[in-house]
Amino acid sequence: MDSLRGKVAIVGAADTEVGVVPHMSATQLCVDAGLRAIEDAGISKDQIDGLITCNSFAEPFMYHAEAIAEYMQIFPRVCLGVNTGGGTTFSALHHAASAILSGMCKTVLITMADSLKSGLSPEQAMSMQVSAGHAQFELPYGPSVPSLYALIAKAHMEKYGTTAEQFAAISVACRKHASLNPTAQMRKPITVEDVVNSRMIADPLHLLDCSLISDGGSAVILTSAERAKDFPNEPVYILGVGEGHGHEHISQARSLTISAAVEAGQRAYEMAGLGPEEMDFAQLYDCFTPTVLIELEDLGFCKKGEGGAFVENGAIELGGKLPVNTHGGLLSHCHPGNPGSMFALTESVLQLRHQAGERQVPGAEVGLVHGQGGIMSSHTTLILGRDRV
Repeated sequence: MDSLRGKVAIVGAADTEVGVVPHMSATQLCVDAGLRAIEDAGISKDQIDGLITCNSFAEPFMYHAEAIAEYMQIFPRVCLGVNTGGGTTFSALHHAASAILSGMCKTVLITMADSLKSGLSPEQAMSMQVSAGHAQFELPYGPSVPSLYALIAKAHMEKYGTTAEQFAAISVACRKHASLNPTAQMRKPITVEDVVNSRMIADPLHLLDCSLISDGGSAVILTSAERAKDFPNEPVYILGVGEGHGHEHISQARSLTISAAVEAGQRAYEMAGLGPEEMDFAQLYDCFTPTVLIELEDLGFCKKGEGGAFVENGAIELGGKLPVNTHGGLLSHCHPGNPGSMFALTESVLQLRHQAGERQVPGAEVGLVHGQGGIMSSHTTLILGRDRV
């Protein structure tokens, strides 16, 4: 299962301004991210022959990728819009790499953005939050997205004795990393006490257990490993990729404490020929603190049920056993919806180029990036490296 290993590389990566960006629409942010990545790769937009985007909540198009191509005046051979929630980024990368290896295209731009903070009215935002449930078995009871993730948190607490303070340690670590990131939306340090004393959103999740609401966009450019040496930046190679899909609606989940991250991680490790113990960092989807705990366990960084003990002792902070979300994550850097995990990808590129400044993981050679969409529904794991093998 090594068909992709070391054969495709990321040669451009860039983010837009994030946080509250009222002077740019979601479409403008998407294009801006793409143009920044093209500049980072040292190429012209005419060299892009593959384009992948995800649709926007604030400014949707029936054919989003085609609309962005039109706006940018590029004419790709492959033009694809995707939407698997937070897992969109890395499943898109999987398909982009496959397109490159099959000869469908040579240079793929993946660009995603949204304006959840500035582009939606309060009513639109609330409608989005309460529309994710199953029409028959969930929506009649009025659950919001935080309440559905609260089920997962509660299940882990009941089964393994996990505490609110342990969940809070994840927010604290992310904020520490964000304090070192000049582009992060929230940089003021917080404590465990701050988290558990913040306003309750959906028991047991407090305000600071929940990700931000943001504007912003991010983009990467992929090409074959053979062509990557012709680009100005050091390539970052895709060593492994795996997907796992467990359900669409949380009421149909086989388990609330074990996710399809298990399968996604195993497939990525197998392709890369590496294991969790060899990762120098991990960027894990952190829309809510319990997702990080379950991902740490399911991806093999600690045993099932031991995630709470793992995070409360500083293991996921810079200088710890496994630095997690070194840019600040969705909890502190930014979260513009479906594109949110893109920033974990561009952060990983910076880490592996050794360009992350104060938050650099010393000597980082290999890292894991994981995205999930829906309510712990669809999962994709990427393993990235400075070297092809």
